[in-house]
Amino acid sequence: MELLTPDQMSRADQLTIAAGTDSYALMCNAGEAVYQQASSFWPDALRIAVLCGHGNNGGDGYVVARHYRQGGKHVYCFSDLPPYDITDAWQAQHAYTTEGGEILPLSVFDPKQFDLVIDAFYGAGLSRNITGEIADCINQLNQSGTPVCAVDLPSGISGDSGQIMGTAVKADLTVSFFRKKPGHLLQPGREHCGWLSLYNIGIETSVLQDIHPQLYENDTELWEKLLPWADVNSHKFSRGHVAVFSGGLTATGAARLSAAAAARAGAGLVTVIAPDEALPVHAAQLTSVMLRPLQDDATVVEFFKQRQVRAAVLGPAFGDLQRASELTLSMLQSGDLGALVLDADGLTAFKDQPQRLFDAAKTSKPSLIVTPHEGEFHRLFGAVVNMQADKVTRARQASSLSNAVVIYKGADTVIAAPDGRAAININGNALLATAGSGDVLTGIIASLSAQGMPAFEAACAAVWIHAETANYYAEAAPKGMIAEDMPALIPQIWARLAD
Repeated sequence: MELLTPDQMSRADQLTIAAGTDSYALMCNAGEAVYQQASSFWPDALRIAVLCGHGNNGGDGYVVARHYRQGGKHVYCFSDLPPYDITDAWQAQHAYTTEGGEILPLSVFDPKQFDLVIDAFYGAGLSRNITGEIADCINQLNQSGTPVCAVDLPSGISGDSGQIMGTAVKADLTVSFFRKKPGHLLQPGREHCGWLSLYNIGIETSVLQDIHPQLYENDTELWEKLLPWADVNSHKFSRGHVAVFSGGLTATGAARLSAAAAARAGAGLVTVIAPDEALPVHAAQLTSVMLRPLQDDATVVEFFKQRQVRAAVLGPAFGDLQRASELTLSMLQSGDLGALVLDADGLTAFKDQPQRLFDAAKTSKPSLIVTPHEGEFHRLFGAVVNMQADKVTRARQASSLSNAVVIYKGADTVIAAPDGRAAININGNALLATAGSGDVLTGIIASLSAQGMPAFEAACAAVWIHAETANYYAEAAPKGMIAEDMPALIPQIWARLAD
């Protein structure tokens, strides 16, 4: 589940070589892995083109070409960039040409003449934009419709950020080594990778002890041991009490979505706290979820103490930004609340005074968890973080500045903790793009927090469970899911986790 930046991956290579593994052997292992996977994907490909750069990625390409030649295929390498003398890539090219392999100039490359193209121009360590003839070659390849297998990472994708550097190959298959890179998971890199296969080419996992990675793919292995499961001695208060703040008369649905999700995610009690005029609307639609009128801040905090409320949700369709900021600051001073989840209006309430929220969170007893989408992130953090940095860096900066767990939503949601840990979530699908989906997420986060999960792990697990409900729905229908469907799907995901 660990993700390595290109620099960290280079360190893993160096540690492996220092421990006695030959660097050329690693290159041969990498090339063989690409050959094995590509030949299993396209077993009928007869004419193969290999596009080679001058570095180690190109060296991997020459190894792939040798395997295809030895397998009786028609293989041609294309390159205008010879490897540096007496390097592993030079050795790989020499072995290829010694056996009769051809190297042709890029100017004669026509992807439509081939059944398969191996992209070995650049790997994850690319640090400059691609221009000139290689850029033209990539654009021609992307327009051809010829299948592409990328070595390590599609050329033109940053291994750190997933961003396109000038232009980038759109691969059908990407074969990488040892550990994934952030660029494999962050958009648009993830989309350019196609199907991603990972191979261990002889690097021992013990090297991670020296590297100390703090970035992960958000998978169950990251948090499953901390999931709350009821036992024979459990009761409703031990399973956690969640409070959800509601908007006014015409803005009650978001709170009910959060409340339903909190209950389905395992909270023993859920209370919706609403303005007086909204209480009849909720009462007509809620049964097991309790109701309470919204009173002054001190009364709310006292209710939390008396009724053992462990997590609260504030923001979805709340409406009153001034009251939202006041409630937030009061709750962050409460010694009884375990976690506060802020979304939507709870975040917008601090857009003109974000430092007030950040300062309060630095001394707060409850854990603060914020769930901004791109626009909300920009409003709350745009003036204090480097918005030109990659998404993981932005999320980490925001988390450090705010002392909050930040869930930076999107197709590549990033979860970041103040201690530097971060995770990238990729198990969602387009069905999540529906009104109210985020309200369901806030309820799941609060529920897991109320049941005792630490804030970062609760956030990671909630994001994964939330996304998995869309996958469960998609198994039955490709379209049609609405936010109201999602809470009822959460028990199905619990069942999968139990298995």
